[in-house]
Amino acid sequence: MPHDGGPGEEREALREDRMKYGTGILALAAILAGVQLAHAQGQGVTASEIRIGQTTAYSGAASAYSTIAKAETAYFEMLNKKGGINGRKINFISVDDGYSPPKTFEQTRKLVEQDGVAAILNPLGTPTGLVVRKYLNEKKIPQLFVGAGATMFGDPKNFPYTIGFQPNYHIEASIYARHVMATQPNAKIAIFYQNDDAGRDYANGFKAGLGPDNVKKHVIFETTYESTDPTIDSKIVALKNSGADVLFMHAIPKQAAQAIRKVAEIQWKPTFYLANVSASVGAVLKPAGLDNAKGLITASYIKDPADKQWHNDAGYKNWLAFMKEYYPSGDLIDGLNVYGYTVAQTMEKVIRQCGEKVSSECIMKEAANLDFSPEMLLPGVTVKTSATDFYPIKKMYLQKFDGEVWQLFGNVQSAN
Repeated sequence: MPHDGGPGEEREALREDRMKYGTGILALAAILAGVQLAHAQGQGVTASEIRIGQTTAYSGAASAYSTIAKAETAYFEMLNKKGGINGRKINFISVDDGYSPPKTFEQTRKLVEQDGVAAILNPLGTPTGLVVRKYLNEKKIPQLFVGAGATMFGDPKNFPYTIGFQPNYHIEASIYARHVMATQPNAKIAIFYQNDDAGRDYANGFKAGLGPDNVKKHVIFETTYESTDPTIDSKIVALKNSGADVLFMHAIPKQAAQAIRKVAEIQWKPTFYLANVSASVGAVLKPAGLDNAKGLITASYIKDPADKQWHNDAGYKNWLAFMKEYYPSGDLIDGLNVYGYTVAQTMEKVIRQCGEKVSSECIMKEAANLDFSPEMLLPGVTVKTSATDFYPIKKMYLQKFDGEVWQLFGNVQSAN
């Protein structure tokens, strides 16, 4: 039958109540701590993962560049297999935008507002990168290491959440122009480029390298093409008919390969300067025909994986081992895979510099605080940034294609 407890039972009941109360307080404190930690970390970061987004061209005219994203994906898989970064796995969400600005905007909004990424890494292209630049800066989501060299991606004053990666197109094109003037003082120059911000950046950089007087004296023909053009053969014929003996061209891989083939087909033999964005042996020169590409001049900042001079290099050996284990279908002579590996390695460096306190804000802060040498950059080339310098790589070497590999020549070049 029921009965009232004695003093001992009352003390035991009180002790149990206190234990329950204390447990509840601890549980509440843990929940609040978790909420505070999540708030401190912000979007895309938990105790176990960091969500990073990307838009790139898995389809469309620029799909040859998709191997970059595949190499980056493989790199993060490698990191995750080794335990991630400070215990956090990288959840890399790379989506197709078809190199179409409207699609880029749509996909970027989804990555930010639905997937909740902490940053956008190495989004491909100038027009596609520019269409979301304002949006990402307003959202304070880092637009990191944009896969384009347009000067617009190095403007920390107006766009503090956008930073480039490769040498900007002005620097690169001016290097070619200075080389033309040093080696062919009587050159008759034709300039051919894609009709967008990237192409205009290249053309303006080339002209700046020549100087106003030399532009008037030496540039005899200038024309453009659209990225959607199915063929550019007629443009190449017009360039030859101009009488030019020097051709500077910016193009994405599809049209670059077409141009190289057509120049050879019509037996035109200008000194041919090709923008670095289409200097991949695997993605451009092989489709164009290696013999047709012989004599091309470009500039680079990464080690050419097809060049045997690097095959005993420690960095190359690390890259090769990575490719064989984590991206076995990737082309071992395609420099785009070196580029992707290097971008991902730089992103790893940024996150490690954040330590335990990873957030969008810290990621952006550390992206603007770099000074290191990724192992597949050429000797003397470094990744260096500051709060006022959003151009990470500023040095390149000229190189000429010998029919098999790119051969470096001369000293390291910069803007000056």
